[in-house]
Amino acid sequence: MRPPHGPSDTTDGDRADPLPPGHRVGDWVVTRLIGSGGWSTVYAARPAGRQPDRTGGHPDRTGGTAAPPGHADVALKIMPTAGLAPRQARRIVESARREVELGSRAGHTRLIGLLESFVLTAPGHPSLEGANVLVMERAAGSLRDLIDAGVPEDDRGGLIAGICEGLAHLHRSGWVHADLKPENVLLGRDRSVKLSDFGLATELTGTHGYVPPLGTLDYFPPERWRAPLGELGVRVRPTADIWALGIVIHEVFASGASPFPGATPMARGAAVQEYGQGRAPLRMDHAVPPFWRALAADCLAPTHEARARHTAESLLARIAAHREAPGSRAGRRGPRARTAVLATALCGIAGAALCSDAVRAASATAPAGTVQVYNAERDCRGQSVRDPRCSLGLAIDPVRPYTAENVVATRVWHGDILTADCQVADGETIIDEEDRRSTHWFRVHLPPGSEPPTAWLPAVRAKDGTALPECF
Repeated sequence: MRPPHGPSDTTDGDRADPLPPGHRVGDWVVTRLIGSGGWSTVYAARPAGRQPDRTGGHPDRTGGTAAPPGHADVALKIMPTAGLAPRQARRIVESARREVELGSRAGHTRLIGLLESFVLTAPGHPSLEGANVLVMERAAGSLRDLIDAGVPEDDRGGLIAGICEGLAHLHRSGWVHADLKPENVLLGRDRSVKLSDFGLATELTGTHGYVPPLGTLDYFPPERWRAPLGELGVRVRPTADIWALGIVIHEVFASGASPFPGATPMARGAAVQEYGQGRAPLRMDHAVPPFWRALAADCLAPTHEARARHTAESLLARIAAHREAPGSRAGRRGPRARTAVLATALCGIAGAALCSDAVRAASATAPAGTVQVYNAERDCRGQSVRDPRCSLGLAIDPVRPYTAENVVATRVWHGDILTADCQVADGETIIDEEDRRSTHWFRVHLPPGSEPPTAWLPAVRAKDGTALPECF
């Protein structure tokens, strides 16, 4: 499981050495470290008897309910406060209070369960003295883990629907998550969705609430970048979660890529502000299928006012209608339909094979009987750019939809030269990032021993439209 991430301006969770397996924390025994973030360290744990731990520490319970009997596996979120400046300690205590309050008042199957909470008294471990401890349901992993590994097409729609269910419940209950991102979407072994990490969650007073000036930059809506910081913090509304949902949808279908360009969160934030001010268009990866593309675009409307009509409930209703529609791919293939149409820029699939002998470094022009790969993404051009996120997919069949099952394992990059023998003029329509579209495809040869021995490159991914005979 990827380490959880907290607000980025603190390193409080790194102050204490990791607890070893077997260490007692209240009624629980640590089994292993899961990860650490800005404010906390998270451990897997199992139940233990109510006895003092080895350091003589006892839990001083301050809230929550007793863990249910027989609960065998939990996650302990430990939030130390020892040695911190008063302002930092107050932030941690407030974060813990938010999680406890939301866990006790807004429980739902799509929110991670809070079993109990307490403040730890640990004389033998000064770094843990006064630490806030949250005992939570244990998840199998996070959506970020799944994105990094490659989200199965059958699961994508259901995962997004589960996130919408959690957000809809939060918003109905008068809360904003305020830090929605794949790391904070936890998954059960059956891929059930549980929203987590409510340290920045805020209860609405009327139409908005206030949060500290913290969070994850890649998921800030345009208005958040220029929001004034008042005495209560930064104003936040449910539409901030809807924006973050749009980014998550794009990541699920585009192998973790953001719809906004930039090498750093600040650079991507600048692109978000350009878009929010109407100076740049929204350009999503063509890996995002049409329905999900439209849904994400509504979530990513540039202003709060334009986003406000797209509630989590209305988005969930649209997803349900799409998945049940007889004419949709989901309707034709059943509830676990494969919905993720990959674009010619399909990239970053974990474990994809890299090009070998059949793919050679490019020369200035492609010789006869070859095609030179072209990537419309400027950041992915140049001989030194071999990032998996810039790799392009080759199709098995040019007249079938460009889905994951229709892509070979071999990957190519901008400038590669491929041996080609013919072309077809009436294949699947492909549109690249520069809005060029074509139904032409080139048949290219794969390394010896590959199965199939040939694959297909869209003409919009070939430089200068190399002339080749028609395939028969």
